Amino acid sequence: MPQPDEYRMAFEMAPVGLVISKRRTIIDCNQQLCDIFMTSKETLMGRSFQELYPSAEEFERLGARIAPILNAKGHYADSRIMKRANGQVFWCHVSGKALDRSDPHAAGIWSFEDISAQRPVTQHHLTGREREVASRLLEGKTSKVIGKELGISHRTVELYRARLMRKFHAHSTPDLIQRMLTV
Repeated sequence: MPQPDEYRMAFEMAPVGLVISKRRTIIDCNQQLCDIFMTSKETLMGRSFQELYPSAEEFERLGARIAPILNAKGHYADSRIMKRANGQVFWCHVSGKALDRSDPHAAGIWSFEDISAQRPVTQHHLTGREREVASRLLEGKTSKVIGKELGISHRTVELYRARLMRKFHAHSTPDLIQRMLTV
């Protein structure tokens, strides 16, 4: 049976950023998380996850969207744009597990993986909703699936896709995906 210090070592040495949270506040984190977000453990401890998001609006919208999923499934994962301490935005894969499904934000454990090398952030100025739609398009999801996940109609998703196509000067969805991956 592993000893408590072995569990702590596994937490600290994990190849992804790890966070223990309570009420969307960082209670503990490992050094990998600090490296990803270019900050220190002392700066993050006791702080809201909001500081890791590009905007307060995205923090609130995502929190509202994932709560019912955590409540139903107990876990959640997606790829999203996050913000480093220096203000730089980047793509990050986030996975989390609620410790109490009936109160999903009460406490949880979260992993953060910097995927900016595979998916660079474009210089195109995208709204939060455009980023949400773009991330799901990059995952190969259909408008209907994206709409269901975001709580909007598939026609609204198609409007966002059209906006993205204009911004990226794409002629088709596969062309849009290619341009988003290579910009």
